[in-house]
Amino acid sequence: MGVRRKMALRFDLIIFTILLFASPVLSDLILSKVDRRIDLTSQIVRITSTLKVENEGSEPVSEVLLAFPDLQVKDLALLKASPHEGKGKVKSLSASLPVENVKPNGMPAALTFYAVKLPKALGKGDSYTFDVLAVFAHALRPFPEKITQADIQLVVFQESAFYLTPYVVKVQSLSVKLPESRIESYTKLENTKIHGSEIKYGPYENLPSFSYSPIVVHFESNQPFAVGQEVVREIEISHWGNVQVTEHYKLVHGGAQNKGEFSRLDYQARPTIRGASAFKYLIAKMPPRVHSVYYRDEIGNISTSNLWGDSKKTELLIEPRYPLFGGWRTAFTIGYGLPLKDFLFELEGNRFLNITFGSPMNELVIDNLIVKVVLPEGSGDISVSAPFPVNQWEETKLSHLDLTGRPVVVLQKTNVVPEHNQFFQLIWQDCSGMKFKQQFNKLKMLSIDA
Repeated sequence: MGVRRKMALRFDLIIFTILLFASPVLSDLILSKVDRRIDLTSQIVRITSTLKVENEGSEPVSEVLLAFPDLQVKDLALLKASPHEGKGKVKSLSASLPVENVKPNGMPAALTFYAVKLPKALGKGDSYTFDVLAVFAHALRPFPEKITQADIQLVVFQESAFYLTPYVVKVQSLSVKLPESRIESYTKLENTKIHGSEIKYGPYENLPSFSYSPIVVHFESNQPFAVGQEVVREIEISHWGNVQVTEHYKLVHGGAQNKGEFSRLDYQARPTIRGASAFKYLIAKMPPRVHSVYYRDEIGNISTSNLWGDSKKTELLIEPRYPLFGGWRTAFTIGYGLPLKDFLFELEGNRFLNITFGSPMNELVIDNLIVKVVLPEGSGDISVSAPFPVNQWEETKLSHLDLTGRPVVVLQKTNVVPEHNQFFQLIWQDCSGMKFKQQFNKLKMLSIDA
């Protein structure tokens, strides 16, 4: 069964290669150098590509196309481009280059294309270097799909040793970083080297457009495959100088399914051997000055947690009531308070909230994230600015002493990774009259003057 599955993986890639033979060529632009780095050290796959683009044509070029196989796009969680600062570095999001999904004429139907807008058009002979970060969720496949408590977890990753692009590539190289030095198997091509837990392919020179050379890497990965099937974050703005955050998690171990019986005695005696594939804890990185932290589930408070921090950050380590093996699920809630003055400001008479979108949990993949922002009663003329596309709607929440209810802005996004934990902004007006405004005068003193 294992051999047949590996052959099926390779067959899918071969068929895809055949589909590309009749593809058109974009001749004016070339990639004079491509350096790709694939990070497989966690369940989240991160591919950083440094591209040096040159215009050999007479017409100016203002955008560069990026190509991804459709089978890969379904796992694509985030794609960003930024000016190149140096090897291994990607600029902050504030310096990102615009990226949009496009459908150029005459291109293969098996590919999805994105266009990167350059800061300025490239004239004849001009060049520009930029970085592309592609983050994928669920791109690693457990193989075998089921293991016992005593087995290690092995996963499969498939890619191309050649950079898939509609442009001619002069020189390119690829490095694949693994979490462990134990490698079951990997595709060996010309100019392939292995150094500990890193596989290097290339350099390869003078490759035509749409070159594609499939590689498959089968390796050990006992990193936590924590997947939030659904996470609901509620951010409630209080009149009294506090932001209350409540996060409800429905988690599953997304790795190889556990088969057979579970022995807690064996696990406690030899956890690194009889539980290597299980994850025992999660770490949440929270803002500084967090307070009133709790961690509980339907049974009640869970005491297996540790909290520490300094002036720059706060970290919360939580342990589930039991270790999670592949396919096992758990549900819990964490809550904490934040100083309002760190997140709420006044902007031209409006209230301005600036707070992070995603979960604070390290290396957590979230299939469905819902963020609810509960505003004070009487808020109106609400607008939201997010750094990426989200679904949005409004609800009403009634709590004690409310007359009409509090407006709730709901933001929803699927396929969420830690890179989505960016700041978003919410702006609204006080539409409740003088009495409510006086309360906000007090809020203004707490949030702005500090």
